[in-house]
Amino acid sequence: MDRRKALILTTSIMGSTLIGAEFFLSGCNRKITNKTLFSDSDTSFLDEVGETILPETDGSPGAKAAKIGAFMVAIVTDCYDKKEQVIFKEGMDTIEQMAHTTYSSSFLELDQNLRQDLLVLLDKKAKAISEGEPPHFFSMMKQLTIWGFFTSEPGATKALRYLPIPGSFKGCIPYVKGDKAWA
Repeated sequence: MDRRKALILTTSIMGSTLIGAEFFLSGCNRKITNKTLFSDSDTSFLDEVGETILPETDGSPGAKAAKIGAFMVAIVTDCYDKKEQVIFKEGMDTIEQMAHTTYSSSFLELDQNLRQDLLVLLDKKAKAISEGEPPHFFSMMKQLTIWGFFTSEPGATKALRYLPIPGSFKGCIPYVKGDKAWA
């Protein structure tokens, strides 16, 4: 092959690659319609719910350290469909209403033990949902809290064992009771 043909071939391949990339990247320009679905106070509320689900301990930070409220807001706004967003948002209101009904106080004003009691009750209700029904809002919150925490920097490095650069392969490592899981 001569130099001229090689240049023409390279140019045509690069040109089609760039044009194709523009086509695929245009799918990322999704119009977000619910930017105002959550307020800053909603994010703080979700931080407190997350902290009740995964509280800070001596050995690891809590969900609030991972900014779990902002994570939940981002996932619900960007990834959940309209129906799931409504379930999630109404669930936040339900938690607040249950706190007022049960304890005559706002969820944020409750101490940690009362918050935990309330969320345990919701967890029992969420587990009672049969298959085929829409998801329970508390199951969504709990799953997002766990996912967001263990994929965050504080969760992966302080709650799990973290190896930033893979080392040599060790096929058989003895298990010691009480060891943390690997990130």
